[in-house]
Amino acid sequence: MGRQLDQLTQPLIDFIQNQKLFFVATAMEGGRVNVSPKGLDSLRVIDEKRVIWLNLTGSGNETAIHLNNKNRITLMFCAFEGDPIILRLYGTAKSFKKGTDFWEKNIALFPTIPGSRQLIDVVINEVQVSCGMGVPLMEYKQQRQSLVDWAENQGDEGLKKYWQKKNTTSIDGFTDSFEQ
Repeated sequence: MGRQLDQLTQPLIDFIQNQKLFFVATAMEGGRVNVSPKGLDSLRVIDEKRVIWLNLTGSGNETAIHLNNKNRITLMFCAFEGDPIILRLYGTAKSFKKGTDFWEKNIALFPTIPGSRQLIDVVINEVQVSCGMGVPLMEYKQQRQSLVDWAENQGDEGLKKYWQKKNTTSIDGFTDSFEQ
């Protein structure tokens, strides 16, 4: 089983800040568990018990819909180079849309990325560190630009229409308004 901690340590914070990819898992009481990969420059460690990530427009909005109904969350980081580490952050989270006070107070932590739709505030309840000896070694090439380019081409109005059409109902039929 790995080692459990109550909070992040500085070496683990350094590890997180060096990752190019992480995974987010959420679930409601009923329905499917959602696991999503996250990239770009979208995560900030606030302190040993809290991280915030900038959620970008995607084909769905499972994470935010789940969090608005059941606020449990797991973030996972894997070392694809260097020491074999898997790091999981277990906690609770809340989603904040553009225009909210939380958004206005914290969006400056991130670069401007077209398609930004929510800030997710994660309070860490437990940290688990385990070996990643079964995780393959892979060489990082670059971030994909496709999502950013697509969002830029949509423009603000196009994104709002897309959110209304594609980001208000989960794959299990749970709904959330996406008024901006």
